[in-house]
Amino acid sequence: MHLLEPQSLLDQLAARGTRLVAVSSGGGSRAISHLVATPGASAVVVEGLVPYAREAVDRLLGGHQESFCSSRTARRLAVAAWQRATGCGAAPESALGAAVVASLQTVAPKRGAHRVIVATQTLSATSVASVELEKGARSRSDEEDLAAALLLRRIGDAVGADGARGAGGLRSGEGIEVAHTAAPPEWRRLLAGTARAVRIAARETTVTDDPAADRLVFPGSFDPLHDGHRAMARLAEEIAERPAEYELSIANVDKPLLDYEEIQARAAQFATETLWLTRAATFLEKLAIFPRSTFVLGADTFVRLADPRYYGGSTAAAAAATRTIADLARGLVVFGRACEGEFVDPAQLDVPQPLRAITYFVSEREFRRDISSTALRREKLGDDATA
Repeated sequence: MHLLEPQSLLDQLAARGTRLVAVSSGGGSRAISHLVATPGASAVVVEGLVPYAREAVDRLLGGHQESFCSSRTARRLAVAAWQRATGCGAAPESALGAAVVASLQTVAPKRGAHRVIVATQTLSATSVASVELEKGARSRSDEEDLAAALLLRRIGDAVGADGARGAGGLRSGEGIEVAHTAAPPEWRRLLAGTARAVRIAARETTVTDDPAADRLVFPGSFDPLHDGHRAMARLAEEIAERPAEYELSIANVDKPLLDYEEIQARAAQFATETLWLTRAATFLEKLAIFPRSTFVLGADTFVRLADPRYYGGSTAAAAAATRTIADLARGLVVFGRACEGEFVDPAQLDVPQPLRAITYFVSEREFRRDISSTALRREKLGDDATA
């Protein structure tokens, strides 16, 4: 693969005011070395990270990754890099996060494919480029060089830099597959933090900065949305006597923002329902957007509302949050769930009286669906691996 010469790349990034954070996991770290060893790197490169062990990747991304060399992990690392750039003072429109994940030749022969995946994140788009390498065709060092070259090339592509576009160095059958998700203006405002909420209904997308009061709101990650969620929404509508509207926060307290490909995939599940995209990572932030509303919750989320661990370990802060929720929410509709084969009855949970007073507890007789989003994701991952 033709290497986009680091000096030329840095000069072009500097001319555009780009501020870059690059991440390498599993291979391709030579790209970071090439960049930081080039004069003028300090004007462009904010940070270079090499989380090599799986534990380091998990720590950076705020939780265990179901696959370490995948488009999803590469995208998560890229958006985490973009956030680190903005956190160090880069303007959202100038920040660039880039990440490479790779599964390359090692001491023991790999059963799986040798592959390189590079993701880039800007305010305007999420892009992923991947290539599967022919086993045994290169040394580990040659595979490392190829991974580094692809990372540098995709950094240049992300900002429209001039440079090599050919696929030199690739063998017959080693084509680069590229997926590009451009964001509509409303999503860009959400990622940049200049909009609190985006409403998607009847195929129309609108930014809403004013509070949306007196709603029936069903928050969740919906990864994926399944029949259990829809059945919960239908029963909650009967209880609250109003239509349910789903809320998906692109922000999480401990994890990176969702990238645009992820947002697009999850939002596409709500073809006929109203969906709110927000940056409300905490329940108190959701209340600020949806005051005097009724919320649909699972038992696991419900118990966290009063757990000091989610308020910096402060019992006083948890108690204050509980009182605020009880004062500002119209009500809570709480569903039980199966945990290690046993049904958790939400009415039996130890929660403060202010929360209990505004809660309708859905009994096991009224509703029970033992559906695990984690299990569904693992099943899909297995299907994808064998496809």
